[in-house]
Amino acid sequence: MSRLRNETGSALIIALMSMMLLTALGTAVVMVTRTETLIAGNYSHAQEALYAADAAVERVVQDLLMVPRWNDVLGGISRSAFVDGSPDVPKALPGGGTLTLCAALPCSPSSVTGQLQQVTDTADMWGLNNPQWRLFAWSPLRDLLPNNQIDSAMYVAVWVADDPAESDNDPSADTNGTLTLHAEAFGPSGTRKIIEVTVARTSGTEIERGQIAQRGQEELNQRSRKAAVQTPGTSLTNMRMNASGGLAVQ
Repeated sequence: MSRLRNETGSALIIALMSMMLLTALGTAVVMVTRTETLIAGNYSHAQEALYAADAAVERVVQDLLMVPRWNDVLGGISRSAFVDGSPDVPKALPGGGTLTLCAALPCSPSSVTGQLQQVTDTADMWGLNNPQWRLFAWSPLRDLLPNNQIDSAMYVAVWVADDPAESDNDPSADTNGTLTLHAEAFGPSGTRKIIEVTVARTSGTEIERGQIAQRGQEELNQRSRKAAVQTPGTSLTNMRMNASGGLAVQ
């Protein structure tokens, strides 16, 4: 009975149990905080990538204005001035990782162009009028403006194809003055956003843009219309991009 009444060492046991409980609570708080930080970071990267893809489309539209014959674009003769060396060389992404684009058709299925073409051919929505994607522009987003005025880890690429609404059964020839643009932005942590738009030549100095699909992780499908952006011979005076307002051009 004297041994049962002996409480020596009980305080140590209580202290150890309290420490274990506090350690478990602290670990749970750290895990929740880290998860919330990752969620916020992924959301920020996703929004930035979406705006980056849209900015790439706006940049490419300026180059399309300077091309008198869009058949040269579909034939791979004309390209944007917004390029980052040879597209057949693996590109080091600013946010980490590498990317192989490929310009000459047919492209390897392991390249981004090959994957895009494979998805289009598998869908086979337009038969002989299925788009044949041509890489038109590719570069880090920070090269959009001189002197590193854009602080971004995004890499963007834009493909051009004939408008599938045509019925000429020739995806290498433009007959109605309308093209389809497919822009992708690649960012840190595997971030990837896609925008597809149609552009139509309305006059010698204007292009009308119609957004046909805006796809990312949430697979948004929207339609909108936007007026033309620039007259040949003039230059941009101000272009800025942020995570809240998107791209602003003046």
